Amino acid sequence: MSVHRFRSSDESFRASIAAMQDARLRPELQWEEIPAPSRMAPHAWAATGEIVLHDEELAAGRIVVLHDPVGQESWKGTYRMVVLVQAQLEPEFAVESMLGDVAWSWVTESLELHDAGALELGCTATRVVSQSYGALAERPSTVDVEMRVSWTPSGEDLGPHFAAWAAMLAAAGGLPPAPPEVAALRTSHRATAPRQDGADRP
Repeated sequence: MSVHRFRSSDESFRASIAAMQDARLRPELQWEEIPAPSRMAPHAWAATGEIVLHDEELAAGRIVVLHDPVGQESWKGTYRMVVLVQAQLEPEFAVESMLGDVAWSWVTESLELHDAGALELGCTATRVVSQSYGALAERPSTVDVEMRVSWTPSGEDLGPHFAAWAAMLAAAGGLPPAPPEVAALRTSHRATAPRQDGADRP
């Protein structure tokens, strides 16, 4: 795993990130630290991750932890989690009118599962249906979902929020919930980063 150089000596932020990295996470999660966006807050940390089962990638995403010691009005706190979740869904989701509600339930249930208190929680779910015609008509239709989620942790223990992001990825990838007590102590620190477009957007 790469080592990120913090832009200042904010010991509170360092301690929060170190504790977060010791969280119990799903064994299917493979994650890797990446350079964090520099314009969103005085301090930031970021990682990409993917859910892999039997050598198959089921979902991928990104997590960014922002910290402003004096707080930001829109956050209602000094920390902000900004996550991205991407997955390819079953074809029947192409006509599923409730997909947005389903995606929102993945978010709320993942936070509840890990007792990750969240304030100012927001989510945008985007569905992309790809259909082929003409010479490409034999290609099956594909349905991709992208979720952009942000929230303010209600406390400084970020471990549950890291685990909740992993749970969101797993849910989008079609895996059942895994209670925290059966999660792995350590996960593999290898990941293929998802698209980096809009890296500074929540």
